[in-house]
Amino acid sequence: MKNKILRSMLIGSLLASFPMTAFANGSKHVDYVALGDSLAAGVTPYHSIDKGYADFLVNRFEQSQYDIQLDNYGYPGYKTTNIVNELLNPTNPKYGPLRESIKEAELVTIDIGANDLLANLDNIKQNPSTAPAVLNTITQNVYLILSEIDKINPNIKVYVMGYYNPFPHFSKEEQAALLPLLDALNQAIEKVASVNGDEFVPTAKVIEKYETVYIPNPNDIHLSLEGYQAVAKEFWKAIQEE
Repeated sequence: MKNKILRSMLIGSLLASFPMTAFANGSKHVDYVALGDSLAAGVTPYHSIDKGYADFLVNRFEQSQYDIQLDNYGYPGYKTTNIVNELLNPTNPKYGPLRESIKEAELVTIDIGANDLLANLDNIKQNPSTAPAVLNTITQNVYLILSEIDKINPNIKVYVMGYYNPFPHFSKEEQAALLPLLDALNQAIEKVASVNGDEFVPTAKVIEKYETVYIPNPNDIHLSLEGYQAVAKEFWKAIQEE
């Protein structure tokens, strides 16, 4: 009897380590597409390319005995318009391969929109009334991206990242002017994800806990490897909770 109880506890523990999602359907193979900007690409605080959150999420799957194939389309500097163009413009060289990757995938993660906001930051500072139009354009583009992904593959699971505060080294006064914009961006992304039936993955709080460790370069907004691991953990938690 004791052995049976121990065996049951062990099996339960092992099962708990696997994500309780559509991936747990008997198949241990997952095709994963990562979309996004430099965070998906794995840009470090010192301008090199290393492991990003997508790579650490792959590690999480592998630790749970999944065979996972990653197609990473993340690219430094990407805005929403770049992904819209890749998804909807047949003359774009990535159009065919990207759509095929999505068609074959079970999982998509995406982080996009921050570069759109950053590109307009100076204008918004000079004229705050322009902010709603900028955010509205980002919102429309994110909706185009998410809805097109679902058209290509209605069964795919999509996880959309919320952004962390990239300016922890700025003064409190400077942050007070910038953080409301970041909050508005995250709220817009979360709303679009919800409308589209996708999962929003917040990262602001987890990065804030150790923000100077996770964002060590005062002159750069990118995460350390520890920071990318923390973001990957948030995605993993969201996948397990589905």
